Amino acid sequence: MRISRRTSQTTSLLVGGLALSLVATGCAGSAKDQEDQAADGMIAQLTFPAEVDATVGGLGNYNPYSPTPLTAVWLYEPLIVRNNLTCEETPWLATDATWDGGDKLTLDIREGVKWSDGEDFTADDVAFTLNLQKEFPGMDKSGLWNDTFGAPAKSVTADGNQVVIEFEGNAAAKYDGIISTKILPEHVYADVDDPTTYVDKEPVGTGPFEVESYNGRRLTLARRDDYWQADKIKVEKIVQEGIFDSSQAALKLETGEIDAYYGDIPNPQRTVVDKDPDNTGFFYAPAGTTVLTGNLTEEPWSDPKFREAISYGMDKESMSEKGIYGIMEPASQTGLKLPAMEDLLPEEYAGADTVLPYDPDKAAEMLDAAGYEEGADGKRTMPDGSPLSVDFSVQAGFIDYEAIAEVVADDLNDLGVDTKVTASAPESVDEQKKTGDFNAVLEYLHGGCELARNLGSKLNSKQFPTEQDIFPNVGRYSDPATDDAIAQLSGATSREEQKPYLGELVDVMMTEYPVTSLIYAPSRTIYRTDHAEGWPTEDNPYASGADDRLLVMTHLVPPS
Repeated sequence: MRISRRTSQTTSLLVGGLALSLVATGCAGSAKDQEDQAADGMIAQLTFPAEVDATVGGLGNYNPYSPTPLTAVWLYEPLIVRNNLTCEETPWLATDATWDGGDKLTLDIREGVKWSDGEDFTADDVAFTLNLQKEFPGMDKSGLWNDTFGAPAKSVTADGNQVVIEFEGNAAAKYDGIISTKILPEHVYADVDDPTTYVDKEPVGTGPFEVESYNGRRLTLARRDDYWQADKIKVEKIVQEGIFDSSQAALKLETGEIDAYYGDIPNPQRTVVDKDPDNTGFFYAPAGTTVLTGNLTEEPWSDPKFREAISYGMDKESMSEKGIYGIMEPASQTGLKLPAMEDLLPEEYAGADTVLPYDPDKAAEMLDAAGYEEGADGKRTMPDGSPLSVDFSVQAGFIDYEAIAEVVADDLNDLGVDTKVTASAPESVDEQKKTGDFNAVLEYLHGGCELARNLGSKLNSKQFPTEQDIFPNVGRYSDPATDDAIAQLSGATSREEQKPYLGELVDVMMTEYPVTSLIYAPSRTIYRTDHAEGWPTEDNPYASGADDRLLVMTHLVPPS
């Protein structure tokens, strides 16, 4: 199964042709400097878009718990980095994490790490950060101290180089959130009144870089020689500047003004790679699944037979071609990212093709059998004879969603299901999700490694959206047995323990169609290789995209 299409290969650095772009973009030094750095095994500079718009980040705030830190990647670090595609773990500030049942987690904290001000990093810093989340719930992104997907913590204590978290019950599904927590220095933040509003202008982090300068729009970060894994960091400086739309980003990649982009560039093969196949490439890892969600509280979506029938009547290959240029595969109806998670499939589905084929004849037969008969005018009716129609809400400006929605509408109309697409502002569609005032929408099923929080949340009756928040169960699927399976899955600490409970959720997806899986949704990396090699690829998917940039940095080396 393909994950992405990428035809470019890493090649040698063409130093002479870079001089003009280096001068034009303010890159560090001349082409000769780049050559000298490469000879020393180092990369002089990489340039990326800013993480926040300058008009938002003008204060120069580096607090990782601020809504808009100037950088959320390079200064403050997590405990463990987990590849969202393969679920492989890379120890970071913690060297290990061990569950004792589902109610006690012990973290072994790395020794020999220094904060950027020279102070020792210790287990006390980890315990301080986690306990601070109890006092300030706005920091608690993992749900450590509440009952979201597992029992709340009752204590976090440091003992030597270990941190022990004890919970009031099973809490295994909180694991990803815990290990991704950005750790703060106690000797700095202990004197902060409110860490959620604090403006951190002089950051003290454990990360590989420190702030060299910021002029209100251009952030320059310099490599730390005393970083705990400095031998893996070959980049001397990072420059972040500018927020670019897709056409701007494509041009800047083409001219070498930026080294990587993590947003959507239409048809990156043609737009970027074909123009410079020796120096550019892209990797689109499946981050999750784009799904069709009907309002299950209303007809016809409340009928599983209708949902199943139309699931065979939509051309997912065409959606991939029109929505994302054929890069992403049609998705498995199981809700799992396959083949990466195939070892979790229940036995009855192991080895089976769980991607529903496009079969309009079968879809028509199933609609007929379920009572949605086609009239003389070619339009189908509800089983009681009343008109059948679908109004598809889609976010205006979401180019891939709009293209997918048009395919869905064309295919359903071909089946005789009267379907129209209504494009609205994204915030308007969000309001429809909150209130339940919608007929059908496209949305996202997260494909992370903690399946109770991802696939489970899409089916959990406790995860209905509210008028204030969009929670994952947008369709309002509800089944007590499924809720129980999710609760059991939330407390399972190994894949073998998870498998039977996950099997129940997969069976729901394959037999009740609470949502219809369409195509995998990408985590994008579009990059240049004339300054740095080692980006993740289909052949070496060690990282899955923007969320793994810290891990990617430890793999980048000068061009050979």
